[in-house]
Amino acid sequence: MTEEIKTTEEIIEEVPVEALVEPTTIVETGNVAVAQDRSERQVRGARGGAPAGRGGKPGGRSGGRPRAPREKPEFDSKTISIRRVTRVVSGGRRFTLSVALVAGDHNGRIGLGTGKAADTQVAIEKAMKAAKRNMFTLKLSKNKSLTHDIEAKYNSSKVMIMPNKGRGLIAGSSARTILALAGLSDVTAKFYSGTKNKLNNARATMAALSQIAYAHGEGKVEAQKIEGAEIPTTN
Repeated sequence: MTEEIKTTEEIIEEVPVEALVEPTTIVETGNVAVAQDRSERQVRGARGGAPAGRGGKPGGRSGGRPRAPREKPEFDSKTISIRRVTRVVSGGRRFTLSVALVAGDHNGRIGLGTGKAADTQVAIEKAMKAAKRNMFTLKLSKNKSLTHDIEAKYNSSKVMIMPNKGRGLIAGSSARTILALAGLSDVTAKFYSGTKNKLNNARATMAALSQIAYAHGEGKVEAQKIEGAEIPTTN
């Protein structure tokens, strides 16, 4: 007897469809939420690494508003000296800090101030307020120099400030800081005393510059343009 050879398509047609599908078993559990959370965590952590924050760095803030540019201060300031002052009281010694500071706008306005406090930052703020309170405006020439020699003396410090032509700013100690912040150029400052006390030298320099300062209420008045004003015309 010869057996008929069946093709693959005929064999598949004879097999029932239910036998071709793999049986699936459904297991009901009461903790369905836990299984879903675990699957979500696995999907989230598939990439790995911490979430990117500001600037693409991990662990930082996400989003945020850009910072506004800082306004330039009206006056530039520089500290001349910082000293520790000791005061003896009945309970012992108390230490404070004394700061001497110069402030100017590089356009003829200059001021010197001192401040005392237990904290350095607070002392600097007090000195800055004192410098603005003691500020005055200088009468300068067209090239921001002096019109004549000036000199002054404060305690043991004596200084002379002289104009020079095209030699720049020549000064030392605290006088150089003051003249630079005031905007002076082509000026030479010379101390005729042996003291190295920066505060006394600064006060002597300020006393000399006060000789060429505008009097109270005499300063320059800038022209202001009035909007909507009509200029009369003649026919």
